[in-house]
Amino acid sequence: MFGFKNKEDESSLQVPKHIGIIMDGNGRWAKTRMQPRVLGHKAGMEALQEVAKAASRMGVQVLTVYAFSTENWSRPEKEVKFIMNLPVEFYDRYVPELHRQGVKIQMIGDVDRLPAATSDSLRRAEELTADNQGMILNFALNYGGRAELTKAVQKIVKQVQVGALEADQVTDQVISSHLYTGVLPEEVRDPELIIRTSGEMRLSNFMPWQSAYSEFYFTDTLWPDFDAQSLEEAVQEYNRRNRRFGGV
Repeated sequence: MFGFKNKEDESSLQVPKHIGIIMDGNGRWAKTRMQPRVLGHKAGMEALQEVAKAASRMGVQVLTVYAFSTENWSRPEKEVKFIMNLPVEFYDRYVPELHRQGVKIQMIGDVDRLPAATSDSLRRAEELTADNQGMILNFALNYGGRAELTKAVQKIVKQVQVGALEADQVTDQVISSHLYTGVLPEEVRDPELIIRTSGEMRLSNFMPWQSAYSEFYFTDTLWPDFDAQSLEEAVQEYNRRNRRFGGV
């Protein structure tokens, strides 16, 4: 097992199969240090590397990280360009080690608007790690939950129109399979735990469908300061929850 500090009967602790993280607070982290916001994003990338390795060691099967939303394009152009270059740097600096640890890298979101260098680095990371059998590190990049649902509905409507699907055959499972997360194994498409850093308490268009029964963990810690111990504390809290799924 991994190093829980409170020793709450470690044998009974359950590690979530799928954890989603809304990585928030990079800009504020930089501001408190009198640094440009972009350096906060760089520090956030380093935090992601540590947390990804910790999650893999714990036995998490899928770690989905909210890297860039469809709304983030409204940020200053210089900041957006810097963020779009981070996957390139991440590939060069961190992907080789994650690959050695058996981590499989995937991406969800609308890739069409991404710069060529960004999408190319992600494609190379996916190809390099495609056969790995370890944790899936799932980047939500140019991702928006409402856009995801809209695209899924459009695909399903087209199937109904051509007679490939009857309207009464549209189930939760059908919708789930048409979402971006449909590329994940069915049993781990929905995160059991969603973590948001920096003290904000909202989803911000992150996985609105998939989070229907997720447990939420909010922390004041800014993302660049979130580390392996922080992740362990979140999992400890998850284990204190009583997940009833609408029952009693």
